[in-house]
Amino acid sequence: MSLKENLLATFPNIQTTEADNFKEIRKNALENFDEKGFPTRKEEAWRFTSLNPILREEYNLEIPETKIDIDKIKSYYIPEADTYKVVFVNGVLQEDLSDLVTGKGYIITTLDKAKQDENYKEIVAKHYNQIAKKESMAELNTALSTNGLFVHASKSVVIDKPIELFYFASSQDALLLQPRNLIVAEVNSDIQVIERHQNLSDNTVLTNSVTEVYNSKDAQVHIYKIQANTHKSSLIDGTYIYQEEKTESRVHTFAFGGKITRNNLEFYQNGEYSNSILKGVTILEEKEHVDHHTLVHHKEENCESYQDYKGIYSDRSHGVFNGKIFVEKTAQKLNAYQQNNNIVVDDRATVNAKPQLEIFADDVRCSHGCTVGRLPEEALFYLRSRGIPKKEAEAVLMYAFANTVLESVRIPALRKEVARLIANKLGVSIELEF
Repeated sequence: MSLKENLLATFPNIQTTEADNFKEIRKNALENFDEKGFPTRKEEAWRFTSLNPILREEYNLEIPETKIDIDKIKSYYIPEADTYKVVFVNGVLQEDLSDLVTGKGYIITTLDKAKQDENYKEIVAKHYNQIAKKESMAELNTALSTNGLFVHASKSVVIDKPIELFYFASSQDALLLQPRNLIVAEVNSDIQVIERHQNLSDNTVLTNSVTEVYNSKDAQVHIYKIQANTHKSSLIDGTYIYQEEKTESRVHTFAFGGKITRNNLEFYQNGEYSNSILKGVTILEEKEHVDHHTLVHHKEENCESYQDYKGIYSDRSHGVFNGKIFVEKTAQKLNAYQQNNNIVVDDRATVNAKPQLEIFADDVRCSHGCTVGRLPEEALFYLRSRGIPKKEAEAVLMYAFANTVLESVRIPALRKEVARLIANKLGVSIELEF
C-alpha cells in the first residue's frame, strides 16, 4: 500500500473533539489531497525537487509513546535568550516544558485548546484555513494535522518576549508529523516567534508543517526559522501571511541541514503601506537539498517587499531558489526587490535559481538579481597572507557574505546562536559574530 493510500485510510480513525465546522474543513481538504496527490517534478513549482526518496518510506502514522530526555531537549534552547517556550514531542505538547500564557492581553496556547476556548474559538474559526494555499501538501496538513501553536495578541499589545517553538521527533520507527500553527496579530500589536524542528533519534522523520499568520493594521510579526536537522530528516514548511495596511511581516530562514527541505513562503499584501521582508541563509553539505519557494503578492499601492537569500553549497548538495514578485494593476507606486546570491564550494554542488517578476502596474520600481560563483581569490589570499589558516579564512568570508541577512535579526541571543550554528556547519571553532 502506498503512503497516499495509507494516509487516506487513516482519516476515519482520527479522534477529535473539534466542532463540526473544523471536521468539515478536514473532510474537504482530504478530498482535495486525494484528487491532487503528492506533488511531482512534472509541476513547474516542484521542477527541481523530487519527494520520491522520502515517500517510499513506511511511516508510523500513529503517535508513539516516547520517553522524554529533558536535558537533550533543553540543549536546543537558545542560550541567554529570555523567551516563552512551547515544546512538542511527536506532536504532543509537553506542558511541563512549555510556557502557556493567558490574561496579559495575549494568549500563547495550543491550537487544539484555542478551538474549544469560548474566548478564542470564533477567532480561530475566522482565520483558520483562510490564508493557506490550497495546494496538495497544505491540504494534507489540513486534513490530518495534529496539534500546534496558537498565538493571539490583542490591539496595541506587544508580547514582551519572543516565543521559542520546538517540534521534536523521537521514535524507533519512521515518523510523519504534521503540526499546524495559527498566529493572529490584532491592530498595532507585535509578535516574535522562533521556530525549530529537530529529530532526536537516528530514524527517518518527515514533517509537513503549515503556519498561517494574520497581520492586522499597523501590526508587526517577525518569524525566525532554524532548520538544522539530521541527514534523515525532511521538512516541508508552508508559511502563509495575510497583511492589512501599514503592517510589517518578516521571515528569516536559516537552513543548515536536512535530507530534503522545502520552504513555501507566501505573503499576501492587502493594504497600503505594507512591508514584506524575506531573508534567508542556506549552508549545505553532503547530499542535502533545500528549496526556497517564495511569493509576494502585491495588491495595493505604496507597499514594499524585500527578498535577500544567500546560499553556500559544498560536496553534492543542491540548492533551489524559486522566488516570485507578483504585482497587480492596482499596486502602483511600490518598491519590490529580490536578490539571490550563491557560493558553490565544490564542483559537484548545484544551484537552480529562478527569480521572477510578474508586473501588471506601470508606476513601480521592481528589480531582481541572481549570482552563482566562488569565494573571491584575492580576499582569501589577503587573509591567508596574514596568518589565518585556509579553512578559517574561508569561514570568515562566508560569514561576511551572509551577514546582510544576520544583521537584521532583532534578537541578539538568536543572532549569536545562528553565528554559532554557522561556525559549526563550516567546521571551524572561531567566534564569527562581528
